[in-house]
Amino acid sequence: MEIAHAASQSISSGIQFSALTAILDASWTVQLVLLILVGMSAVCWAIIFTKKRTLDLVRAANKPFLDMFWSASSLDDIFSKSEKHPDSSLARVFRSGYLELRKMADSNLARSEKGAGPALSGIDNLERALRKAIDIEVTKLSTRLNFLATTGSTAPFIGLFGTVWGIMGAFHKIGATNMASLAVVAPGISEALIATAIGLVAAIPATIAFNHYMTLVQREELELNSFAADYLNIAKRNFFKE
Repeated sequence: MEIAHAASQSISSGIQFSALTAILDASWTVQLVLLILVGMSAVCWAIIFTKKRTLDLVRAANKPFLDMFWSASSLDDIFSKSEKHPDSSLARVFRSGYLELRKMADSNLARSEKGAGPALSGIDNLERALRKAIDIEVTKLSTRLNFLATTGSTAPFIGLFGTVWGIMGAFHKIGATNMASLAVVAPGISEALIATAIGLVAAIPATIAFNHYMTLVQREELELNSFAADYLNIAKRNFFKE
């Protein structure tokens, strides 16, 4: 009875180890997999916090610019005041459209009519300028989000590779020792499960953040398109000939 109890204690002491011990005792292949996953997770969290700050700044800056835009008396006045809103994506789109209007007014696309201001033609040029400015803003807002998507889709499979490698190590130990006890297979199984867990820890926040930020970027794109449409209507009424 005492011999059985001693053997049980020996086995228990042999299989009691922490997650850190399992990582340190893991094969170099599994350690490399874990290092890759931890690195991907760290980059993802850096992108998450940076992107949150960027989107918050843009949304906070757009509202006062819109208020100023609709209360201003002229496009020249808006242009001069738009420099006070450096973080506003709407202000940057407006400036692109305004500069295009100025180019058109200074080119042969403008003709002066007696008793009236310049009448412009070639509104397609203004539409293209606004579309290009919107594309640039959307690209800025969505930059590096593809890394979140890549992490969300690949991290579980990278962790699965570490899992398979750890299980292979456990079977190798069984073959080398001719013993299938828990003390023999536990380290390999443990490092395998840790690889799976860290893969999920890296992938889940990345996927959630990607979906969340893409929704916010699409919302910003809709706001930019709506502003561009209003801007075009104002330009058509005041500057373009029928």
